[in-house]
Amino acid sequence: MVYDAGGRFLLAQRPPGKAFEGYWEFPGGKVEPGESAAAAICRELHEELGIDADAACPWLTRDFEYPHASVRLRFFRIYQWRGEPHGREGQRFTWQTATQLDVAPMLPANEPILRALELPDVYGITQAEALGADVFLQKLNAALDSGLKLIQVREKNMPAPQLRAFAAQVVAAAHRHGARVLINSDVGLARDIGADGVHLTSLQLRALTARPACNWVAASCHTQAEIEAASNIGADFAVLGPVMATPTHPGAPILGWRGFQQAVADTRIPVYALGGMRHAHLDEARGAGAHGISMLRGAWA
Repeated sequence: MVYDAGGRFLLAQRPPGKAFEGYWEFPGGKVEPGESAAAAICRELHEELGIDADAACPWLTRDFEYPHASVRLRFFRIYQWRGEPHGREGQRFTWQTATQLDVAPMLPANEPILRALELPDVYGITQAEALGADVFLQKLNAALDSGLKLIQVREKNMPAPQLRAFAAQVVAAAHRHGARVLINSDVGLARDIGADGVHLTSLQLRALTARPACNWVAASCHTQAEIEAASNIGADFAVLGPVMATPTHPGAPILGWRGFQQAVADTRIPVYALGGMRHAHLDEARGAGAHGISMLRGAWA
């Protein structure tokens, strides 16, 4: 999918004479013999819309059953491109956001992708135990003012009554800014304080066979198999790491970008890169197939 400088994505309307004519879709097409999926999307964008992509970042893979065919869709995200989009086949196109979509109907295979598109590039993890709750809340408000939209409350050693009060403060601040909050490991606490969902530990993930009853569900993963398990229970996204060395887990084995890319290949759900991340790593993370980056220290710097 193609993004503009404001973060909107491009939708094109299928022209008359094609199956599902009039439906809206992410521009793309079929892979030709001997062609890679990345090369195919670049070629199709040039042929259909007259634009040239500088790079195609792998994202999600979805299988879909139409009445007439089974299809495998490989989605790429394109942030840098040249040219002025125009419908070379007479098709209409529009720039949209997932939360304010004003065209319909969507091609059925593409509808599940819209929820994933609601997820921002950065997933911040709270650091109140290290910084102190008052100092952290000041940093949280500054980050929210700067556009942070997704936060995980993760304070493993905070006493339960203090954690409840702190988490409620985070939720209140985040909701004032239109941001979402997930609570690490505690579905009950998430419900009680009006958080937006739960972030499962890898241990919890291995014990589950169904999705918890929360609006948003994420999971911590360390392997491709755990990402698959998160996808199988219907998690909305996963976090995979550590990609690089981190002070919180000194000496722990790291994935590196190659290992990360291999683990997320053909994933069905968005995956954030975790471990040593800073804002400067976002482009590299996208190139390796990450939806975005998840940060502890870097989110509040």
